[in-house]
Amino acid sequence: MKVEQIYTGCLAQGAYYVQSGDEAIIIDPLREVDQYVKRANDMGAKIKYIFETHFHADFVSGHVDLAKKTGAEIIYGPTAQTNYESRVAKDEEVFNFGELKMKVLHTPGHTMESSSFLLYDESGTEKALFSGDTLFIGDVGRPDLAVKSDLSQEDLAGLLFDSLRNKIMVLPDDVIVYPAHGAGSACGKNMSKETWDTLGHQKEVNYALRADMTKEEFVKEVNTGIAPPPQYFAKNAMMNKSGYQSIDSVLEKGQVALDVETFEAMANNEGAMVLDVRHQDEFVKAHIPNSIFIGLDGGFAPWVGALITDLKQPIVLVVDEGREEEAVTRLSRVGYDNTLGYLKGGLQTWKETGKTVESLKSIDPSEFESDFEKGKINVLDVRKPGEYQSEHVQGAITLPLDYINENMHELNRDEQYYVHCAGGYRSVIASSILKSRGFDQLIDVKKGFKGIKETGVPRTDYVCPSTLKK
Repeated sequence: MKVEQIYTGCLAQGAYYVQSGDEAIIIDPLREVDQYVKRANDMGAKIKYIFETHFHADFVSGHVDLAKKTGAEIIYGPTAQTNYESRVAKDEEVFNFGELKMKVLHTPGHTMESSSFLLYDESGTEKALFSGDTLFIGDVGRPDLAVKSDLSQEDLAGLLFDSLRNKIMVLPDDVIVYPAHGAGSACGKNMSKETWDTLGHQKEVNYALRADMTKEEFVKEVNTGIAPPPQYFAKNAMMNKSGYQSIDSVLEKGQVALDVETFEAMANNEGAMVLDVRHQDEFVKAHIPNSIFIGLDGGFAPWVGALITDLKQPIVLVVDEGREEEAVTRLSRVGYDNTLGYLKGGLQTWKETGKTVESLKSIDPSEFESDFEKGKINVLDVRKPGEYQSEHVQGAITLPLDYINENMHELNRDEQYYVHCAGGYRSVIASSILKSRGFDQLIDVKKGFKGIKETGVPRTDYVCPSTLKK
């Protein structure tokens, strides 16, 4: 028996490859499926089943492409309905591959079709639970994504409580829990950095699995402190339910090298967004006017999903040489399939043709401290609400990057703003968006709040009733 967790850090997502003899299965695959096909080929195995724990909202799964390439059968739990060929399993239905068995446990709550998959070894002993978004390490799935007119968030939380108590907590303590996500995912609120654990240990440390917790307490606690879901979640879930275009065609279309004239025409005449995915330091030094920065070396895919509202938005890339495929692939992971190409030769080519470039003023924390001491300045904190509430620069305005498109009207284009985040990545994203909308007096603070804390700039954890200046 071979069980391999294939973890992708930028999505905090775990896919799984399980093999017995010459047969293998894949659980919750990413969209770039050739990696799974290669694994199976290298191991002398044929992929028999593709198990999906639910309709994922935070990424586009590779199940459709993988089934086409391998002939494997796509398996969902009860109540799932798809627009492509799949098999909807019954609760406790068993699937055999090699000398192993996989049992479907219907565990609704995160979504109605959510299911966990229990793996039995060659002797028939329960060995591992692939829990999807039902049970995380340190947390459970959020119950607000599948709300309907006849099904409230509280109803879903109640179903999740029953699923955990009746289907999962009754399993042996030595069963290994393999979830679909870890820390950093927006699918839960308190996930551990660990990516697997024993069920017995989770019963001891996971707040949602307390033995003495009532359903009412669970419903209240699991629904407290959930941030609104990113706007792309519902769109990705629909793609996973309805199907999507081949990843091969997306990569082929997106990896076209564009000369400056064609690149500029696409941006000016076809409404393509110029997305600069280089490191933030390079963007600060020089960038194409009105381009948006979201760097590959940060939380790229989730920020693309949170900030670019149209999955069909045409995109042209400014990307470092050799990272073109990576950029197109990571965009496609969250459903952005309309990349039209990249600037051949990068920004250097743009400069050599005499095109205009712009820069973003960026200062060290020590210079920020000096300016702060000279008099009243506008400090714009683009971290998440919880980060701001924990501690912030005295008098700082809070404008979380997650909601910058909806709330930038609260700012004044005629005023100057010192923009910071926690470490220097998000502030450049925010500044690029504001700059493209006519905010010209922006100053980025390098190293973010981490750097500011090393200065004498006064800080506070007090949250004003109204934190946005008008």
